[in-house]
Amino acid sequence: MVKNIKLLIIAIGSFVYVNGQDSAKTAATAPAPKADTVVPSPATTFSGSLDLYYRYNFANAKGSFNNYTSFTNSQNSFELGMATIRADHSWAKGGVTVELGFGRRAQEFSYNDGVTNSYFSLANVVQAYVYYNISDRIKLTAGKWGTHIGYEVVDAASNRNYSMSYMFSYGPFFNTGLKADIAIAGKTAIMVGISNPTDNSTTTAVQKMAIAQLSTATPDGKWKFYLNYQGGHNTDSSTLNQFDLVLTGTLTDKFSVGFNATDQTVKTSSTNNWWGAAVYLNADPSPKFGMTLRAEYFDNKKAVLPIPDGSFMEYTLTGQFHLGKLTFMPELRYDNASIDGSFLKHDGTPTKNTFSGILAATYVF
Repeated sequence: MVKNIKLLIIAIGSFVYVNGQDSAKTAATAPAPKADTVVPSPATTFSGSLDLYYRYNFANAKGSFNNYTSFTNSQNSFELGMATIRADHSWAKGGVTVELGFGRRAQEFSYNDGVTNSYFSLANVVQAYVYYNISDRIKLTAGKWGTHIGYEVVDAASNRNYSMSYMFSYGPFFNTGLKADIAIAGKTAIMVGISNPTDNSTTTAVQKMAIAQLSTATPDGKWKFYLNYQGGHNTDSSTLNQFDLVLTGTLTDKFSVGFNATDQTVKTSSTNNWWGAAVYLNADPSPKFGMTLRAEYFDNKKAVLPIPDGSFMEYTLTGQFHLGKLTFMPELRYDNASIDGSFLKHDGTPTKNTFSGILAATYVF
């Protein structure tokens, strides 16, 4: 009896082994699954960043930061900029991105979304959108995303300077709506879309903005060109039209340039505009060190914006010390206005210019 049981076990084991070998062979030689075959979902990827800074305006004027640009309204204080966490997931032809941000930078970026809630609100949603690739040339995106207009972005770790330009600071920051990215030929593409009025995740206004972009590049990708547009109604009775140009170029493996020019026309009872232009000179002598000089001219002579009338020139020199995923960014900035009294001296007397220093750090993961 025991002998028979042993023989039965040996026979079963041999059967399983042979069939296992046949299954492996079949799997190795089987054709690829059809397009509609269910396959495992790709993993969700997570990333994030943190930035913080210390700013000192050398005038140390009482009651004034001597600052008219975004995210650095502080004096002699260590500040947290923004902590972000981002999740990306794709599936077949579609995908989703959600980026949450916490801190003053996130609140100022989404200034219309958190005015009644100092805790978690729509202001903490830096980006949230879904996309679907209709074909290999057309992609549809719906949700909230950082605007296509301008050279700089909200994430400090993605900028070469820590303090922001005047052009970035007066918008737009983001769009909420629907857009289509269409590849034309080679490196040329267009984007067309419709969105809520500038910097509004929600609105009761029936009016919408038209948005568009034409992008192209040289065959080697070293020079890139973007022509951007937004136009339509604001949440009030005013309308705007903005044209924006961005050009980037890689001259050598250690030197690159950027250029941004923008003009926004606002129509209320009269028609006025503000405009600006900036050059970015980027040097990277080694993988561990780089620096950027930004020179910007900004024109608010027609008093469109709630800052002093006239024009501003700013020169910002920023270093980047790369220690793995950690980057230190010491920065010196000089602002000069055409109108006396745009800035203040230490004793409160008016002046046309001011000088500031920033020590910032960013970390990405």
